[in-house]
Amino acid sequence: MNNPKFNVFLHITRELNEIGIVPLLMGSVGLEVVTGKSWNAQDLDIHVPGDERGWEIPPESNIHNWNDIVSMMNAMEYTLIDLHEHEFKKQGLSVEFGIIDTLPGFAGVLLEDLEMLQEGEVNYYLLNQAQYLKVYEASAEDSYRADNNNNKDLRKIDFLKRMNQ
Repeated sequence: MNNPKFNVFLHITRELNEIGIVPLLMGSVGLEVVTGKSWNAQDLDIHVPGDERGWEIPPESNIHNWNDIVSMMNAMEYTLIDLHEHEFKKQGLSVEFGIIDTLPGFAGVLLEDLEMLQEGEVNYYLLNQAQYLKVYEASAEDSYRADNNNNKDLRKIDFLKRMNQ
């Protein structure tokens, strides 16, 4: 796949794998991989193991191995710009880390149902179309996302529903 953001994801994932983390590619970049359609991804969303309570606990402790991730990202010249969002930036690209363990409670996506993929020596998880539909439907009900996402989720939901028919 010739997607610059996906290539950045693979580079970051190689480093995550080195510290024992197999991430899940989320967001529009992941959806592009699954559907083959460009969603004009603005950032890179990577989910890693963490506390299933998510935002209920302080952001510096809700992602497992957070200090290792910060050190790794700093070594790759990314700058932490928002601790609450676990957001890093480098050359205009935003990379945000989320918590994979919140998926079952948030969208009903079971972790044992995730498919692990391999690109060369890099291991990562990727949602399938039905799982993406569950995530975007749950996201559409989230008032913060609904207010800040310009209905992009609704277009994705419509597209995924048509693909799953």
